Amino acid sequence: MLGAPICLAFARFRLVRSYASHPVPPLRSSSMHGVSRSLRQVSRRAAKQASTKPALLQCARTLVTKAAAAQPTIAAVQSAKAGASSGEWHAYPSLALARSIQTAVCAVLDSRWARNGVLCSAWQRRRGSDLPLARLRLPPTHPRPRLRYTNRIANHTPIVLPIHSIPARSYATNQQGSVGRIKTVIGAVVDVQFDSDDLPPILNALEVQGFEHRLVLEVAMHLGENTVRTIAMDGTEGLVRGHKVVDTRNPIMIPVGPGCLGRIINVIGEPIDERGPIKATTYRPIHAEPPAFVDQSTAPEVLETGIKVVDLLAPYARGGKIGLFGGAGVGKTVLIQELINNVAKAHGGFSVFTGVGERTREGNDLYKEMIETGVIQLNNDKSKTALVFGQMNEPPGARARVALTGLTIAEYFRDDDGQDVLLFIDNIFRFTQAGSEVSALLGRIPSAVGYQPTLSTDMGGMQERITTTKKGSITCVQAVYVPADDLTDPAPATTFAHLDATTTLSRGIAELGIYPAVDPLDSKSRMLDPRIVGQEHYDVATATQRILQAYKGLQDIIAILGMDELSEEDKMTVERARKIQRFMSQPFAVAEVFTGIKGELVPLKETIKSFKSILAGEMDHFPENAFYMVGNLDDVKAKAERLAKELADSEN
Repeated sequence: MLGAPICLAFARFRLVRSYASHPVPPLRSSSMHGVSRSLRQVSRRAAKQASTKPALLQCARTLVTKAAAAQPTIAAVQSAKAGASSGEWHAYPSLALARSIQTAVCAVLDSRWARNGVLCSAWQRRRGSDLPLARLRLPPTHPRPRLRYTNRIANHTPIVLPIHSIPARSYATNQQGSVGRIKTVIGAVVDVQFDSDDLPPILNALEVQGFEHRLVLEVAMHLGENTVRTIAMDGTEGLVRGHKVVDTRNPIMIPVGPGCLGRIINVIGEPIDERGPIKATTYRPIHAEPPAFVDQSTAPEVLETGIKVVDLLAPYARGGKIGLFGGAGVGKTVLIQELINNVAKAHGGFSVFTGVGERTREGNDLYKEMIETGVIQLNNDKSKTALVFGQMNEPPGARARVALTGLTIAEYFRDDDGQDVLLFIDNIFRFTQAGSEVSALLGRIPSAVGYQPTLSTDMGGMQERITTTKKGSITCVQAVYVPADDLTDPAPATTFAHLDATTTLSRGIAELGIYPAVDPLDSKSRMLDPRIVGQEHYDVATATQRILQAYKGLQDIIAILGMDELSEEDKMTVERARKIQRFMSQPFAVAEVFTGIKGELVPLKETIKSFKSILAGEMDHFPENAFYMVGNLDDVKAKAERLAKELADSEN
């Protein structure tokens, strides 16, 4: 066993030390006897359990720790740091003793394991690190003593080390980060082992060197033995053990600023639109703290979108979160484009669209449509939106972080430029889904329905960064997918807790040709409060919902018996409800190339005035068709005159 050789080495080793011809006085026999006795006691206990290499390591480390316990106090070492000289070194023999014991243990371990061909790299890395000698921080101008150690038992070659060459642990942030090697690759999970104890913190970004493309790994866990577990931000196909990995000393850093407008980037900030590098001088980490309470604006304020049905019935909060519900083909993309266009026109603000885990085709179609409608202009710097894509073909690490990348770009425009920024996340459910995949890959115990145990924490950490400050705001529109239409599923239920408003697009309304196909009875907002929007706005909105609800209740009777069986009051309700329903349609500027109708951006005051007039019966003498695809009541009157003229011309 290992204990007996180590005890023999400690009993017979001799320290030879030279410095400026001043020999070190021999240690007192009582001190040496006490150290040797404690070493023998520890070694006997450790030798009984030293059947594996980790046990051997623990045995050796315990011996060194016991020997180093005889060193002087920290205060004494600090005094030596201030005035160490050649005549004072003999006062600290225990420092040399600790280093000599370290050398003796290394000699025995090296010789024993070398014969068996099982040299332990972990022990070799331990040699020369975190030693008591490293605590003697001598002044740069002080002459450096040199120590000579001789182990006669192991017949080891004398080792001469200057004190300043003994490495000590450092937490300083340098340009050159720690270097490690890939140890294990399991899909998107990569374990990296480092040569030193200077491990990268959690959420730091690592870069693989010598790979076919740039591969970024994000630290997720510390496993021990200088090993960290990371999540890859790209595919790991072709990655092998032994690849060199360098710590960047920072989280994932992405370019921000005007250079991102009109461009498409991925989760790590690389352009993917084949238009060259991003022209940016500022880089920000994707992980950040929410704004401090003192910097946030607590006064509720409505963000005017210029879309009548939204501003009247489900107004958006400036700096709030809005859930956008709708199936395929009901106009989500067009509504998003119009919101981007209107925010740019009315507020001069920018928009950021983040595609999280959706189809690549949809992202490509959106990009092409934005170019056709002028939202993105390739020939100049007048683009008002930036696109960030991490689609469903990406690994879970990218899908779990791409929303934070888009949010970081939006935060720059809010905090540095003072803009009212519109942030779109499509789809927020995929963000939760990717987090669940990452959690499973890391081996965490799942919670309800298999979601990650940190579901609320992950969602809250992102949602709390979306807020209004005294400089600007981020208003986030999040497309929400409800799995199996189950609103009690933990993923959508967690999302609902953060939403300030919901905008639901109805296929039934879209089939009537009414766009935007917003369901006025299914869309809600916490901003629809008389203390926030005013009493007039609140009264008009609730009256509009009441008459539409009454019309919905009469539709079955109309379908079975017809309009003639209704009372005069119900007939008037149906006529006004149909006019209101058609008046909720609105021509969009981004759809002008398809409809040929000029887009309308309607101010909120004009919207309230128009619906109030319809409810009061002031527009009863105008035909229903005059209310379709117009902006305000002046447009209704102009269209009614045009329709009457066309009818008269056709009769003649």
